[in-house]
Amino acid sequence: MTAFAGMSRGERILLALATALTLAAGVAEFSGAPGVLRFVVSGAALGAVAWVVGFATEVVGTRFGPGITGVLQSTLGNLPEFFVVVFALGAGQTVVAETSIFGSIFSNALLILGIAIIVGSRASSDGVMRFSHRLPNDTATLMLMAVFIITLLGISGYANDRASHHQLAISVVGAVCLLAVYAAWVIAYLRHDLRIHTPPDKLVHPEAAAVSFRTAIVLLVLAGTAAALVSEWFVSAIDPAVQALHLSKAFVGLVIVAIAGNAVENVVGIQLAAKHKFDLALSVIKNSISQIAVFLYPLLVLVSLLFADHLTFAVSGILIGGLALTAISIWQITGDGEAAAFEGWALVALYVIIATLFYFE
Repeated sequence: MTAFAGMSRGERILLALATALTLAAGVAEFSGAPGVLRFVVSGAALGAVAWVVGFATEVVGTRFGPGITGVLQSTLGNLPEFFVVVFALGAGQTVVAETSIFGSIFSNALLILGIAIIVGSRASSDGVMRFSHRLPNDTATLMLMAVFIITLLGISGYANDRASHHQLAISVVGAVCLLAVYAAWVIAYLRHDLRIHTPPDKLVHPEAAAVSFRTAIVLLVLAGTAAALVSEWFVSAIDPAVQALHLSKAFVGLVIVAIAGNAVENVVGIQLAAKHKFDLALSVIKNSISQIAVFLYPLLVLVSLLFADHLTFAVSGILIGGLALTAISIWQITGDGEAAAFEGWALVALYVIIATLFYFE
């Protein structure tokens, strides 16, 4: 226990809870427990494991500036979402796979960013949350790239033209292009972050004393493994839970799976905003948004080639419109480098509208 001596009581409780929930999810899966129970327990375990990933990543990231920490946190924080989609594709749950990706974008860009702005503006002395405007504008550019290819494929599909019969091939080419652009952006972004922030050996972060760097790495490995296992159990419980709760798979993927799989950004981004760390809060949330849209989604399109059911950029008109309007909304609200509480409430309201629409789908 000496490795965890620096953790607060609350952090130890959460770590123990994550361990207990993961074990409980395993017991429920292999004991043949009812589908709803397995769905609830594995969903809670997924969120708890995501917290462990976020906690360990924050410790590792304290050696770097907010840009690198945000990218690292978002990348590892999206592990549960990645595994959920992969196992959903393997189980033939293409609706869940597709809507969980879009749900992750909507929940982070509207719900979580909105709450973070509300909390951050209240923490600010003048009621306005201020941050660097570069990342919001970069995120808007990256999201609009995803909107571009998704919209073109959508229009092609509705027109039933010749290109609409080659959606998979077009999606693969688009995925490679998006990944190349994301790689070019993230390399330049991280280099810029290293230039403007103190070198790692000169950083001082008192909160990093919670656990050692080595312990944080071990936690990341264990939590990543647990995320893979719990994601598989979670996906296997979707069908019986959907039937018992009378929910559509679209709603489950868009809301429940997306929120559970992105618990890291859901908690960490809001906490950082409350601590007046506005740039880091925006880095964690915004990096997650752009990563899902132009890294995770394209990567999963390529990974889906290994399965019988393929993931493409050809989606429903509702998802196309929702993604386009989300990109415009977050650019309008955060593009100038500041946001007030009412703008945060506006983003939350937009999320409620989208979730309500899919509840009735």
